[in-house]
Amino acid sequence: MALPFSSVLRVGLSCLLGACAVGPAGAQTSTLPVPAARVVAPGPDVPDSSLSPECRVPGSKLYTLAKLRAVKKALLEHRAVHVLALGSASGGLGGMTYPGKLESTLEQSFPDVAVDVDSRSLPGEITFGASERVRNIVAEIEPDLVVWQVGSNDALARVEVEAFATSLAETVDWIKSHGIDVVLVDPQYTASLAEDGYYNSFVRTIQRVAAEKQVPLVLRFEAMRYLAGLSKGAALPGSGFRLADLGHRCMAEHVTRAITVSLLQPDVTGTAGPPTPEPARSGTPRSDAPRPAAGNPNP
Repeated sequence: MALPFSSVLRVGLSCLLGACAVGPAGAQTSTLPVPAARVVAPGPDVPDSSLSPECRVPGSKLYTLAKLRAVKKALLEHRAVHVLALGSASGGLGGMTYPGKLESTLEQSFPDVAVDVDSRSLPGEITFGASERVRNIVAEIEPDLVVWQVGSNDALARVEVEAFATSLAETVDWIKSHGIDVVLVDPQYTASLAEDGYYNSFVRTIQRVAAEKQVPLVLRFEAMRYLAGLSKGAALPGSGFRLADLGHRCMAEHVTRAITVSLLQPDVTGTAGPPTPEPARSGTPRSDAPRPAAGNPNP
């Protein structure tokens, strides 16, 4: 019998943190009582049972994956992981907000490692206009990871798609050049925008930028489309407000899953399908990386 994916994550992250024994022929085995042959993750089209029942989405509709070197380094050093949450839904106080829940779900996933989530709202700002502000915030916080909800305001403002793509790619490059990981979260889903070609072009553009820049992406649009389809006549009887509320409550879990699965698949880049070798990169590790300078787009 296959183990629940939550157990798979716990075992994998325990091994990442060094809580593994060396078995026959040098193979790593978890020190937890889990036979290695039974550690099986769900397929990309199987809803992830480690998520809350109302938030369960197949991996193929939930995330794309890439390496998270800075987060992994923090875990291996057994130090706190510092996360900066950016976007229109990132503000607020209290444990039930998105930033509070993200901090809680990440701490539950990372054995014996503290997680600090700082949040900054960018309400109403388009990516091009927010680029310098994002760099200043990152320089101030100096996180290990930036989780950036992006694209909704740009799409609604009818910003030129390629100008948006260029600004997003340049900002992601700048963040990564300072040894900081990035996870992108694409625009929210609503039934009224589901068939809007311009809005959908932004969703596809963010997917392209995430793949080109080799950063994980939370497929919020596809995840909520999937949950909306399940909810017809059931959990969310035609209420756009209730769907938006569900998306807000599920997002922390979805972001956490994208992060943890990326950490467990260090050789995966791009989609949640078969592993794709990542090209060799040059550059200094995070410990030697230059710290961000506020307002300096060319470190």
